[in-house]
Amino acid sequence: METYSDDTEDLAENTGLVEDSEDEFYEHFRFVADKGQNLLRIDKFLVTRIEHASRNRIQSAAEAGFIWANGKPVKSNYKVKPSDIITVVMDRPRREMEVIPENIPLNIVYEDATVMVVDKPPGLVVHPGHGNYTGTLVNAIAWHMKDDPHYDSKDPRLGLVHRIDKDTSGLLVIAKSPDAKTNLGIQFLNKTTQRKYIALVWGNVKEDEGRIEGNIGRNPKDKLLMTVFPAGEQGKPAVTHYRVLERFGYVSLIECRLETGRTHQIRVHLKHIGHTLFNDERYGGNEILKGNHFAKYKQFIQNCFETCPRQALHAQTLGFKHPQTGEVVFFESPLPEDIKLLIDKWRKYEA
Repeated sequence: METYSDDTEDLAENTGLVEDSEDEFYEHFRFVADKGQNLLRIDKFLVTRIEHASRNRIQSAAEAGFIWANGKPVKSNYKVKPSDIITVVMDRPRREMEVIPENIPLNIVYEDATVMVVDKPPGLVVHPGHGNYTGTLVNAIAWHMKDDPHYDSKDPRLGLVHRIDKDTSGLLVIAKSPDAKTNLGIQFLNKTTQRKYIALVWGNVKEDEGRIEGNIGRNPKDKLLMTVFPAGEQGKPAVTHYRVLERFGYVSLIECRLETGRTHQIRVHLKHIGHTLFNDERYGGNEILKGNHFAKYKQFIQNCFETCPRQALHAQTLGFKHPQTGEVVFFESPLPEDIKLLIDKWRKYEA
């Protein structure tokens, strides 16, 4: 039997502070059923093996898709059989995972004794995890803070307050003290932070501005995808506001303002209203969703995909109340070169 974490309080709970979290699952517990194991409900099987975990919490975790048998999510009434491999996974890494400080360049927008704001480039994974144990933003922060005696990269009371996806660029805030993380966490939870994103989406967005509301949760058919559920059914409430900045016929440049922070929120909400992010491979935006199928247009789109080889999403603005001074502070990140070039291509194409 292997166990990796005592993070039982996190079972089936989401901090609500993550706007666009990492795509991978992280294994927190692993049990191998004995060869003589009698058929037993998985919630009963786990409650005797995970310290301080209640049966209700395990059932909630199963409902959220975090309880797996032999590599696949199962419900709480699944019967454990001899030699079954039972795992508890979560959408964030184990707290005690060793973080190796690495000298990775950081674009630090602001830093004082309490907080640090960084501008993350596309392609940089935020947290160490499956397949990415080194070379992440957390490894870079650990290096930057290695001489600070008060900073421990393994301490959950410090560090990133929110996350953005590997292929999303833009601003993130890091707490350098427990009080700062608590204070900022409450701001994110109470929706008092201000976060704006720039996105290029497929299609001519009809309204100049609008509000998208819909519960977001794991897609029951594919746990690596999120989806929008009808109100009250499942998932967590999510609200995204958008405003059209520029139209290019087959695509639109928009600004998104987050009211909540759910996994893949912008990506899922925009797909839900028929405007998938441009070149968002996970949600189908790397196909030609609007326009014609003439060879010249196909080649233009291919050139666009090569110019910006990731989803066209950038966390441009971040505002919050400074946890120590109480002053409202704003930070803005310029559009990265790949998105700037992509927008220029579409401007020329439409012209």
